[in-house]
Amino acid sequence: MLEIKLISEEEFQRVRKANIDKYARLALLSDMCSANALATVKRAGSGHLGSSFSSLDIVTYLYHFEMNIVELGVNHPDRDIYFSSKGHDAPGHYAVLHSLGLLSEERFQLLRRLDGTHGHPDVSIAGMEANSGSLGMGISKAKGMALAKKMSGAKGRVMVMTGDGELQEGQIWESLQTAAYQKVNNLIAIVDFNKIQTDKSVTDIIDLGDLARKFEVFGWHAERCNGHDFAELENAFTRLKQIEDRPKVLIADTIKGKGVSFMEGPRALQDGDGLYPWHSGAPDNDAFEAGYEEIIDRLNGQLEKQDLAPIKTRVMAKRERNRVTLKGTAEKVVSAYGEALVKIGAQRKDVVVLDADLSADCGLRPFELAFPDRFIENGIAEQDMVSTAGGLALHGFLPVVNSFGVFLASRANEQIYNNATEKTKIIYVCHYAGLIPAGPGKSHQSLRDISLFGALPNCTIIEPCNSIETEQALQWCVDRAEQNCMLRLVISPSPRTIMLPDDYRFSPGQGTVISDGKDAVLFSYGPVMLNEALKGAEILQEKNVSLKVVNLPWLNEIDLNWLEETIGDCETLFALDNHSPYGGLGDSLLNGLMSADGLRNKTLVKFAIDEYPACGTPKEALAYHKLDGRSLAERIAGVVSKR
Repeated sequence: MLEIKLISEEEFQRVRKANIDKYARLALLSDMCSANALATVKRAGSGHLGSSFSSLDIVTYLYHFEMNIVELGVNHPDRDIYFSSKGHDAPGHYAVLHSLGLLSEERFQLLRRLDGTHGHPDVSIAGMEANSGSLGMGISKAKGMALAKKMSGAKGRVMVMTGDGELQEGQIWESLQTAAYQKVNNLIAIVDFNKIQTDKSVTDIIDLGDLARKFEVFGWHAERCNGHDFAELENAFTRLKQIEDRPKVLIADTIKGKGVSFMEGPRALQDGDGLYPWHSGAPDNDAFEAGYEEIIDRLNGQLEKQDLAPIKTRVMAKRERNRVTLKGTAEKVVSAYGEALVKIGAQRKDVVVLDADLSADCGLRPFELAFPDRFIENGIAEQDMVSTAGGLALHGFLPVVNSFGVFLASRANEQIYNNATEKTKIIYVCHYAGLIPAGPGKSHQSLRDISLFGALPNCTIIEPCNSIETEQALQWCVDRAEQNCMLRLVISPSPRTIMLPDDYRFSPGQGTVISDGKDAVLFSYGPVMLNEALKGAEILQEKNVSLKVVNLPWLNEIDLNWLEETIGDCETLFALDNHSPYGGLGDSLLNGLMSADGLRNKTLVKFAIDEYPACGTPKEALAYHKLDGRSLAERIAGVVSKR
């Protein structure tokens, strides 16, 4: 039996009150927080350990030594403020808040669960000062907080942590020059300089060069120290307090994965053949036990040196150690996309693939290795990437632009619009589309992208439901489309493979029936929602309600003749969107119904995510929004019974 253990707040109080050297105390507290962060990520099944561990010594130092927040309280106007702009280090930050009793144990242990803590910082969680996770915004937001303190006459400093890869975002450099010009002297930026991005070193993505000099040129005072040495941290902050005429930055040299030997940057890169394997996800059972034991052994060794009792833990979760998970027929459309991209790259020498430091997540690594001369890594800089694609398109190339949908569609929206006005052709691939996975929280859940791209007059939007349709969709976008395309892909394995008819043809504006019925029709798309639609149809069948389920991958284009034929005599229609209610398939269907004389008398009911998305497991998030199969069956049965 695998046991996942937690160190309670009482144990932190014991160490805080111990009569020992302050640096030894901070080292103990940081290791205790590391153990708890590792445990919560393991229980959640996902999280960001590498980033949490690289910054944990700094965050521990701030809350347990440097800041006045414990003395004054989390709502006092004169409190020091700290938040993380990168957001990936949330598990470590939560562990520090819990260590001080600022975050309840009940909520702390429910990482990435409904009513627990979010995968990225959210102000709904006690002690969190700002929402983050969408990179590049932190220094600007911290500047606003610092200016607010000045305007209201409040004391206290505002400190914000950025990642080193995050410094590739353009907004960072806008915030540096305005903060210096406005003489925001109560602002401190801290760079977690662990030198590794998602899975490659920073120098392999976009080398940052002389960071201290760059900040100084923008008018900031720069200090640099070892981010894992508490004496150096104290000395650096002492020097920063003496600077009163400008904003300040501390460049903290850190190690990604610090504290667990096999997760630490240099070794992990070597073990991973140049790729860092511990940026996201949860360790398997063996790695978890090895890492946890390493931290606890180090803790107890240090406690013994200080004549203190060994650390006490309690079990917060148990699991069957060799539990077998049945995979069934699950598949990942992003894998099929990557394979199809390589085939197309061999056929079309004009295809160029662009990435924003998400090559592995977006299935691009095969293309990157096969055609390195036609793979452009832009780092974390979506606006720059999209405009680069615009220049390529103007000179005869076919750019395929990749990032998570929530970042690509919104952050680079003006650049996408500008490209579209030039009447060139670009394929945008919005990965991580929709509600699921919901664990990382609202900063990563893409529920606006269809509406943002749909506002372009010359863009076709497609979301395929399985591997076969993914390959067909990409091939159509490359070879047959005459205008811009947006391909929408989910990132997680589909709960089941959506089966298409043997004679299915990928035709513009048309879909296909995947489960026949006569009482009502439900239109949807993509593996996540079609799975729930099929579940709902199966439940309804037991209640003698016959629901026809239709896969319609074309999200802003509908063949009206096909639509009339598919609806037939059914009077009640449902649209299930993995998106906001605005601008999705439901609106497209409504427009189609109003455009067809024979369909205007039909009833259409839209199902979508009509509020900010919930954070939790897929099952929790779908049920919260009443979009799981059982909830859909109840909602559909209620409408059909009334008619």
